[in-house]
Amino acid sequence: MTRTGIKAALTDLLLNEDITLAEAADRHFTPDYRQRTDGEWADRTEFLDHIAHLRTLVTGGEVEVHEELYDGTKYADRHTCHFTKKDGSTVSMEVYVFADLSPDGRFQRIEETTLMLKGSDADRNLGSAR
Repeated sequence: MTRTGIKAALTDLLLNEDITLAEAADRHFTPDYRQRTDGEWADRTEFLDHIAHLRTLVTGGEVEVHEELYDGTKYADRHTCHFTKKDGSTVSMEVYVFADLSPDGRFQRIEETTLMLKGSDADRNLGSAR
């Protein structure tokens, strides 16, 4: 099993202009993917709609993984997203993730909580599925 991780997934979704959103999603997320961010659930379609919107806002950045744990099909991490928006402003969010991986190593479910480190209230959902 080749396992995905949050850095690879978010980099492909938001920062890799060489692949489409559909290619990035299929590489890292199962068709039945669900995500809960700060208590709010999104299915795969809602998640990808949100990512498509973020792609119109984000011009660059990086995902810094502080801790990452794999245990069979369970995954957990703590990471910080640092993004630069097209207007030149920057956003940093710390994120805590617990996830289930499918047998083929893609994310099937993520539950996460976010902490805004830098940015405005309007930027709060930049790092989430909403």
